[in-house]
Amino acid sequence: IKDLNLAAEGRRRTEWAERSMPVLRQLRERFTRERPLAGRRLSACLHVTTETANLAVTLQAGGADVALCASNPLSTQDDVAAHLVRDHGIKVFAIKGEDHATYYSHLRAALEHRPDITMDDGADLVGALHMVALNRLDDLAPPVRQWVETLPAAQRKALVSGVIGSTEETTTGVIRLKAMARDGVLQFPVIAVNDSDTKHLFDNRYGTGQSTLDGILRATNLLIAGSTMVVAGYGWCGRGFALRARGAGANVVVTEIDPLKALEAQMDGYRVAPMAEAARIGDVFVTLTGNVNVIRLEHMRVMKDGAVVANSGHFNVEIDLEGLKQAGQGPTRVREFVEEWRLDGKRIFVLADGRLINLAAAEGH
Repeated sequence: IKDLNLAAEGRRRTEWAERSMPVLRQLRERFTRERPLAGRRLSACLHVTTETANLAVTLQAGGADVALCASNPLSTQDDVAAHLVRDHGIKVFAIKGEDHATYYSHLRAALEHRPDITMDDGADLVGALHMVALNRLDDLAPPVRQWVETLPAAQRKALVSGVIGSTEETTTGVIRLKAMARDGVLQFPVIAVNDSDTKHLFDNRYGTGQSTLDGILRATNLLIAGSTMVVAGYGWCGRGFALRARGAGANVVVTEIDPLKALEAQMDGYRVAPMAEAARIGDVFVTLTGNVNVIRLEHMRVMKDGAVVANSGHFNVEIDLEGLKQAGQGPTRVREFVEEWRLDGKRIFVLADGRLINLAAAEGH
């Protein structure tokens, strides 16, 4: 973690969040009595936030030996990580802004915990376990691969066979895991938390909708009213954000490849257009799809001077940053979470290096 001295502030903020989590509080009281997870080792790869901290403490109350690593390099709240370590003795491996190598060394630490149960937000932990199971070590990040290569074959097998089950929180992770299940390679059952009605109908729509707008405002301090906001994707996260953006006074344009969802957006009162068309008129662009290269170089070339581009999907792959790096000049940091790129004489502002803006620049929900 970054600094144990931050623990007091982390504790205050975690306790504040807990006031809005009455169901989890009831579960914690029950877990304290029944200890259903006694003797279990649990590794979680999640956003280290106040809400997740309350979850980790509840799991610990149930008897679990909990290890927690970050599921995104920019989403960790360092004071919360310090609080979990100092006040609860939970193993936390997460630092806000950690580099690629550190991120995967922390993932390795969660694997070294040798979990019986895993929890994921993006399927990085389960994905690494399956690369071990399939002996595809070259597909592992170097910090993980180097550790796995030191293990005897029996220990590698036990690392995977010892897992009795997992949970996956987000749309992106569920997509990855369903693909693995279709291919017949999924080694243990995974509960798709994201498929729960209480997750996607409420957390995705209202939570991500609000926190995405919050992240954009904190990063840029832009006036939303009167701007043209292009929302890529009209799933539950996209429709939630579109609703909040319209409520703030934006002219919302939705891009969507699913014709049924596109029709739904139209009937909800939004203008619907392909990205090739929307790219020419948008002031702010936000991707919420879980897909790859939703905003490509060809789109950025026709954007207005000063266009702002952000992502609220789990991975930083929805904006073609590689294409921008090859064709553009930059980046120049202009605010904490804002980088300016020059492309064909125009300025493109990318927020939080294309990582999920609601947790990088704001606090999630």
